[in-house]
Amino acid sequence: MRCDTILSGGRIVDGTGAPGIQGDVAIEGARIVALGDLAQWHAGSRFDCTGRIVAPGFVDAHTHDDAALLEFPDMSMKTSQGVTTVVAGNCGVSVAPVALPGDPPPPLDLLGGRTTYRFPRFSDWRKALDAAPAAVNAIGMAGHSALRVQTMDRLDRPADADETLAMAKLVAGAMEDGALGLSTGLFYAPARMAPTREVIDLARVAGQAGGIYATHLRDEGEFLEESVEEALSIGRQAGAPVVLSHHKAAGLPWHGKTARTIPLIDEARKSQRIALDVYPYVASSTVLTVERLPAAMKVLITWSKPMPAANGRDLKELADEHGLDMRAMAERLQPAGAIYFAMSEDDVRRVIAWPESMIGSDGLPHDTFPHPRLWGTFPRVLGHYARDLGLLSLEEAVRKMTSLPARRFGLRGRGVLRKGAFADICVFDAANVLDRADFSAPQRPAAGIERVFVNGTCVWADGAPTGARPGRCLALDRDALDYSG
Repeated sequence: MRCDTILSGGRIVDGTGAPGIQGDVAIEGARIVALGDLAQWHAGSRFDCTGRIVAPGFVDAHTHDDAALLEFPDMSMKTSQGVTTVVAGNCGVSVAPVALPGDPPPPLDLLGGRTTYRFPRFSDWRKALDAAPAAVNAIGMAGHSALRVQTMDRLDRPADADETLAMAKLVAGAMEDGALGLSTGLFYAPARMAPTREVIDLARVAGQAGGIYATHLRDEGEFLEESVEEALSIGRQAGAPVVLSHHKAAGLPWHGKTARTIPLIDEARKSQRIALDVYPYVASSTVLTVERLPAAMKVLITWSKPMPAANGRDLKELADEHGLDMRAMAERLQPAGAIYFAMSEDDVRRVIAWPESMIGSDGLPHDTFPHPRLWGTFPRVLGHYARDLGLLSLEEAVRKMTSLPARRFGLRGRGVLRKGAFADICVFDAANVLDRADFSAPQRPAAGIERVFVNGTCVWADGAPTGARPGRCLALDRDALDYSG
């Protein structure tokens, strides 16, 4: 038998959670054509994977890569981690279906300036990716905050009937064009005044098309449980699966609350479709707002338009240097982004260890001094939490990054290693894989990720991108969504 590529002698961890087995993987075109003892096969290229793990490429369950896919198409911040598919359009922020005439307000500015929002139909974004593919696959959602900015003259109120109808038409069009669903960021100013009813009306449009409802909750601190209940209610009334984004308890007074929300979610899963994602850090990152300061033990600046020299600096140190309190310093830096140290390690571990949690980076690729999760999330789970702490097995960690998100997002033929599946593959050194990005050097590639394939083509090898861009823009496959188990 003959094929394009054989990965030989590795330990195959297939993404299902099953124990790894020794064997070879054969690739022909974009697909896996055989697994097992393939010593008698002939291949155009053969890579010795002895002593290495051969796993499905990782699915980043929560990204803000909408514009980065076009601006940084080698996507080395993701391929260097073994990521082969990204889920974009989260937290109510998406570049489509949106066309804005001026500068976007926070948090839309996290994805770029006025030229970023130039896709009036969701299909326009997909066509742009088809015309200029990235190194990774992508699937996206329509963002509620972006829709509000486009359709409303003021954001400090609920949408009226006409505005809700206009947004619903945009959601319907996006679903027809292949969007995965609707996302919201009800914590953020553009959506904060949206009542639950408004969100239900829009999420129902996505649900009727077979899509999902993903949400950055209205509150992740004092009212965390109530916000979870709101999200579950929206999902029930909309008839859509619910994905709780970057689940956490933020703010010192609220540490430990995940011990209550996880059982709440477990109970709700008996009667509705629910998933969640988590990143492996005690710090979050988003726009700089004075409202978030009291809950954070430390704040680092990721970018500031009026004061670029503040990038990477501690807000308290900056405030002291300028003779200001932290609130006044934060206002002087606007518009800006920040990293907030506000969670407990116990909560992070509890959510990562929950069997149904997916891994998502929530990285911000346009930040000048980004949170290290942009470059380190997946190796950190494999190296720190699985290997070093023993919080979960290697096979379970891989499952959370591969078959689990592939099922929840309907990524047919991805997230597993089996004959006929797409050849999205990560080869890594389990003994040495680890994040190297940290809060002082956030853009260092991880250790131990040796070779990454997307649709059968190698995109990362020998510590660098190969320049290949075989990624595909994926569309909703409602029949492949799987919330069982």
